[in-house]
Amino acid sequence: MLSRHGFDTAIGECATRTCSALGLPGWVGMAGDGTLHWGGLPDGAAPVLHGGKHAPDLRRGRRSPTSCLLPPRARRAATMEATDRQGRALLGSPLHPAVIRRTVGAVRLDRGGISGWVWHPADPAHAPRITLRDGEGRVLMPPFDATRDAVPCPGLPPLARPRAVRIARTALPASGSVHVQTSDGRDMAGSPILLGPLPAPQRAGTTKAGARCRHIPRHGGRVHVIIPVHGSRDLTLACLDSVLHAPPQPASGIVMSVIVVDDATPDALLRADLDRMAATGAITLLRHAANRGYPHAINTGLAQAGGTDVVLLNSDTLVAPGWLDELAIVAYGHAETGTVTPFSNDASILTWPDPQADGHTAPPPDARQVRMLMEAARTANAGRAVDIPTGHGFCMFIRHDCLNATGPLRTDLFAHGYGEENDFCMRATRLGWRHVAAPGAFVGHVGGASFGVARQTLMQRNLWLINRLYPGYDALIRDHVARDPLAPARRRMGVVLWRRMSRAQGFSRAVVLATHAMSGGVDRVITDRARMWRARGLRPLILRPVADATRDTVGFRIAEDSDGTQGLKMPVLEFRWPAERDALLAFLRTEGVRTVEWHHALGHGARLRELCAALGVPYEMYVHDYAGLCPRLVMVGPSGRYCGEPDIAGCTRCIATLGSLLDPEEDGGIIALRERFGGDMARARRVIVPSHDVARRLARYFPAQPVQVRPPEDDRPTLSLPMLVAATPLPPDMQVVAPRPRTQRVRVLVVGAIGMEKGYDILRDAARDARAHGLPVEYVIAGYSANDAELLATGHVFITGRYDRAEALALVRAQQADVGFVPSVCPETWCFTLGLLWRAGLAAVAFDIGAVAERLRATGRGVTLPLSMGVHQLNMFFMSYATHTPPP
Repeated sequence: MLSRHGFDTAIGECATRTCSALGLPGWVGMAGDGTLHWGGLPDGAAPVLHGGKHAPDLRRGRRSPTSCLLPPRARRAATMEATDRQGRALLGSPLHPAVIRRTVGAVRLDRGGISGWVWHPADPAHAPRITLRDGEGRVLMPPFDATRDAVPCPGLPPLARPRAVRIARTALPASGSVHVQTSDGRDMAGSPILLGPLPAPQRAGTTKAGARCRHIPRHGGRVHVIIPVHGSRDLTLACLDSVLHAPPQPASGIVMSVIVVDDATPDALLRADLDRMAATGAITLLRHAANRGYPHAINTGLAQAGGTDVVLLNSDTLVAPGWLDELAIVAYGHAETGTVTPFSNDASILTWPDPQADGHTAPPPDARQVRMLMEAARTANAGRAVDIPTGHGFCMFIRHDCLNATGPLRTDLFAHGYGEENDFCMRATRLGWRHVAAPGAFVGHVGGASFGVARQTLMQRNLWLINRLYPGYDALIRDHVARDPLAPARRRMGVVLWRRMSRAQGFSRAVVLATHAMSGGVDRVITDRARMWRARGLRPLILRPVADATRDTVGFRIAEDSDGTQGLKMPVLEFRWPAERDALLAFLRTEGVRTVEWHHALGHGARLRELCAALGVPYEMYVHDYAGLCPRLVMVGPSGRYCGEPDIAGCTRCIATLGSLLDPEEDGGIIALRERFGGDMARARRVIVPSHDVARRLARYFPAQPVQVRPPEDDRPTLSLPMLVAATPLPPDMQVVAPRPRTQRVRVLVVGAIGMEKGYDILRDAARDARAHGLPVEYVIAGYSANDAELLATGHVFITGRYDRAEALALVRAQQADVGFVPSVCPETWCFTLGLLWRAGLAAVAFDIGAVAERLRATGRGVTLPLSMGVHQLNMFFMSYATHTPPP
């Protein structure tokens, strides 16, 4: 705490007591303003500081007998040891002054002047001091402290305590630039700020009249890779190592030179690392005396490169062999190609596999994975170029003739970074240059490491600036996203990766598991079936529907069932139907698909039926609900209870009241629905149902259709409840869940996601009845409901929240319930939560309907109640039944 966080009085008092209790010689701490504090030492004694060539003299700058202001050099030190006169380390040593005094913030120019936010993460109580200087370094107004006013700060952690920075427009010069600096003399993110009128706007994506066509120039042979560096030592060294170990192939004729621009890194270890690499000749090292920001660092490197081809490369990237060869091939593939950007895991429109996904939801690939992805990219897309509206500065190849015509990055407008490459690309476009993606190359990217929590503010500021300079820029990007011309290249790369992983895992055959896009019990069956097929040597391909209204796209999405191979999760593959029918069929046949398991057609419309016919392999149909009989799927009518399966007219009236849940193209009335379902079953190699209750219901409508009853889990009906619990092995990864304290109430446990068909109304009304009559009954939901707040308001319901499968058994047992309850008001085809209640040692109560009632009668592990029972009678039943039920 003392070592890396700002000092305050409470910490000092605690440290004094700690030293006294443990017999320590004393303690030392430092505040965000650079004041050193100490205690626990003999009266009049001060700590001895060690760090750097000269130890600070604490007799100067004294503020009290136990504090002094450190000199500037000591305040900037990375680490500083503190001992007593006998050389014994003090509590809090070593101190990290640079960490304690670190300031984070960002500013931007708006109509009212300059606004932004700033704080000391290690010392939030200390107000950062702000200084405003002009371009010549002159102070424009007295330094001031940031205020405590609330200010929106996107991207900051939840407990951040930023302070507001506001400078009125009237206090600023009319033109020129100003620097907004913290007490250590560093510019805040977004500074310097250009005042006065901006350059005249130019329509985004347009080419200036008269821009001439060009011939492809002769390749100069040398490419300078420019890498700006400021912090993140581990990432930087990993990046440099990957670049130096991935030189171009000799046959390419390319000579790679690496220029590292040290933008005044505060990390002494990183500085020393760079010095050593420069001494060996591995890199050319250029160094700024003060931190000037990414655009300045790039321009320093460009000046050193001297008009050759360059690659702008972030220091938080990883490359693999072949990356530079591929970028150069694409760059010289067309006369007007100006910039080339590869695929990456985090690069906005260049992101693979899904540019719409948040790049930070999954960890970035490591060096081995980047090599695998690079190989897959080149195999799938070598030499291909796809036009894009702008390059991406994480890794951007700029051809020398484009660079010479367009000029360096703008440092007057884009401060520390973000958007400067987009401005460069818009200027180049005006001169007739093209920007292309090279999907045959892949470069790993951590993303956001350069600016940390100031990233979001900088992005907002500079995106506004780009749109001001180039009206229509946002529309240009939106149009590209809507057209998505990189989708085929992303999928080709994904297909190559799938094939390689299939071979690596020894798969030569596959099975398709077709299902809907929702979660629930069907997903549980899919997971178990996929595990079974994998164990048998067949690769499971999980096929779900995709319908993207924004792109007018319908088709299929194929995903893998596992967490991937060699730490690499397989990409989701999307195929439009019927536009990409042949590509999908080719992929499935190449994977060796021999059969299809048809688990659910919801969301697929007629496409699943068409795919099975086109693929020409047999399929097995699994029935998980009554979507083939009832457009509401679960046979629950307007009364909120089981409908009783009325005639066609009754079903039609129900749908007219409640609406259909089926796909619109499949919703042609009850008769047409059942005719399609009957035809799908008749064409299936076999039809599998989970219970005899389902088999009997289907036989009412399709008496000639044979079905096989195959329960998704073994109830072991010959075992009593205690015997089943004893025979149930505990999962090896079973989590420990703190038991819920008992009350004087009878505790009824309900498990799962409790919607209307699962008995939500029953639970709500029963809990309200218990409250109204003061009954000692409470309901616990291990899961969640359709309206948690409404249930909790009764005072007779407790809800744990969502859980995953691995913690389910421990969570259920921890509730210490008297009895389990399955309140479904529809005829369940199965019910996994019933088996979970039993394995937790709870007898179960359910209504006398569907597979749940069938299983209770077959095992004797509970009782059934009439569906017509009122909630007061239900509460009274639980009060009576629980007293005669052995505790779990």
